[in-house]
Amino acid sequence: MIASVGLIGDPVKHSVSPAFQTAAFRHHGLPDTYMLWPTSTQELTTRVAGLRADGMRGANVTLPYKTAVVPLLDELDGIATAVSAVNTIVRRADGSLYGLNTDVLGFIQALRAAGGEPREADCVLLGAGGSARAVAYGLVMAGARSITVVNRTPERAEAMLADVLAATEFDPQLQVLASDAPEVAQAVAGAQLLINATSVGLDGRSSPLEAERIAPHLLVVDLIYRNTPFLQAARQRGARTQNGLEMLVQQGALAFEAWTGLTAPIAVMRAAAQQALEEQT
Repeated sequence: MIASVGLIGDPVKHSVSPAFQTAAFRHHGLPDTYMLWPTSTQELTTRVAGLRADGMRGANVTLPYKTAVVPLLDELDGIATAVSAVNTIVRRADGSLYGLNTDVLGFIQALRAAGGEPREADCVLLGAGGSARAVAYGLVMAGARSITVVNRTPERAEAMLADVLAATEFDPQLQVLASDAPEVAQAVAGAQLLINATSVGLDGRSSPLEAERIAPHLLVVDLIYRNTPFLQAARQRGARTQNGLEMLVQQGALAFEAWTGLTAPIAVMRAAAQQALEEQT
């Protein structure tokens, strides 16, 4: 077994990425094993530098480091540059590190698999971190009519949207609201897509939005790949829901192809991810 690739973040113990990425390596007869690399802020620079070693393929990056790793890399792809967030690092043959963002396309592919169509849609996005940047960019590029970003710190959301718009030629209607703003209820009521891109709910107890604000006509997406209180409340209100597992698999497949140059066995990866998640619950 070769520990050539892994997940950098804090925390990472909940991740099912090792299960489905290792399954993909085995499908292609490769000896690589995908590892979990819990990393403190103080350890991040050293951890990323370690990817330059011979035999390494790269890494995935999760909370809270998708933006923090950017200055530690040698080059970024166009999407990662646009959203200032990296979720995949590829070690090149010369030891240089190339940053990609596979969250954007992974999100759109997963959304459409659930019957959601972002084109001409009115969207409410909860959060303004690295994952939210990817979602916002994906929605803009897919032709969303409007995006309302709800965040505890409106200034952070405004900066995120400014970065996204500067990197595209699209011009959707945009709005930023504080999490406790009374206008949030109206924005959610008028939307077709409601997306949680925060970590609220990862503990299995909390929710980023009050249940009474969720309307039955919505498609509610939580990037957390579990049955969160947010999704439970949405279903009770009659809304359609999707957790983050399909996005995880889709973005993971794109990462696998970037590391190996091989076609990702998506069905194998999805089955392994689902099994790993069931074993955790």
